[in-house]
Amino acid sequence: MKLNRIFFPLVAVGLMAMSCSAEFEHGVNDIDSWPLSGANYEPSLEHPGILHTQKDIDHIRQMVKEKQEPAYSVFQALEKEPLAQSSYTIKGPYEVIARDGNYGYTKRNAEQDFDAVYLNSVMWMITQDENYAKKSLELMLAYAEVLKDIDGNDTALMAGLEGIKIVYALEMLSHTYDKISETDIQKVNDMLRNVFLPVWEEFYNTDPYTNGNWGLHVTKSYMAAAILWDDVDMYKKCVNFYLYGNDNGTISHYIDGDTGQCQESGRDQQHTVLGLGAVSAICELAWKQGNDLYSAYENRALLGYEYTVKYNLGYDVPFETWTDVTGKYCKWDVISKETKDKNGGVDTERGNCWQPVFYMVYNHYVQRKKLSMPYTESLLETYTEDKYDGGHPSYGPLLFNDLK
Repeated sequence: MKLNRIFFPLVAVGLMAMSCSAEFEHGVNDIDSWPLSGANYEPSLEHPGILHTQKDIDHIRQMVKEKQEPAYSVFQALEKEPLAQSSYTIKGPYEVIARDGNYGYTKRNAEQDFDAVYLNSVMWMITQDENYAKKSLELMLAYAEVLKDIDGNDTALMAGLEGIKIVYALEMLSHTYDKISETDIQKVNDMLRNVFLPVWEEFYNTDPYTNGNWGLHVTKSYMAAAILWDDVDMYKKCVNFYLYGNDNGTISHYIDGDTGQCQESGRDQQHTVLGLGAVSAICELAWKQGNDLYSAYENRALLGYEYTVKYNLGYDVPFETWTDVTGKYCKWDVISKETKDKNGGVDTERGNCWQPVFYMVYNHYVQRKKLSMPYTESLLETYTEDKYDGGHPSYGPLLFNDLK
């Protein structure tokens, strides 16, 4: 098993990387005490620059205008998505949101409100119909006026999954919609800093305790916020965590370097794909800021995707029980054990776990870098990614398609 070998073809970090990996192998996560060994990862601070730059926006609009496939069919699906309508009616806002516990009743409604924030900003980006910008801003401001806390056992996960939707929309509107006021921008920023940021940082500063998808989604939102706020130190800290952190939600601890087996592969396939989607989103965020995290640990993300897709297409893959960072998630002696245990030894999720995360990573490794992803390519021949999933940016052939 190869968990901690590191190789960056574009940046020579050598001994520094290995020493950092050793430093964070044991002990607590105290992100503020870490050296900024991500110093080579200097963000360009291009705006808009959270997943999409102005060049990307122009390209997406051109594909839609020219009805290029598969992008245009995916756009038509996005256009029909109920959460992407400028007529969407808010279900909150709430003073406290949670995924479980006393405020668990807010989960679905708050998630849909934040989905609508994100999707309306995407529709604004593509169509320039001001009604979408107004709706996205209206929803953000409604929560900015009311939201005070994230509660429950899953606070970090909720902050990670939902935070980026607000951050993305605020970035997009701040730099493309001239009718948004500085006062409105400040209100939404205050909500992000007062409600979401403390949860992200508490996760980073707490001993590891979760499966890897949590840390990956926290990092995804944290990195996006760092770009929004032009905070270089914050950006470098989350790169540090992603590369060297003492957590299951880091690239070397989440994906095995020999096989591509993921930390949650033994758990079930839905959570594995949820984690992989955050991996590619982190890499894409950094890529748009001029940094290549896709190549980290010898293209480790590619390996994890191919392993997972191969298994879910029905092929045999190697599986090894390993001790995770927390020491709690080591009981899985076969792939997808928790699903199999519930279904008499049958993995009912196998081949039924697809989420719209594959085109983004395919776009990078195959379309940009001309590398091979045969299993992912085979999947994308039939899986179109034309439906929305609240855990991911979604709509890859439209939003993450560099082909001219």
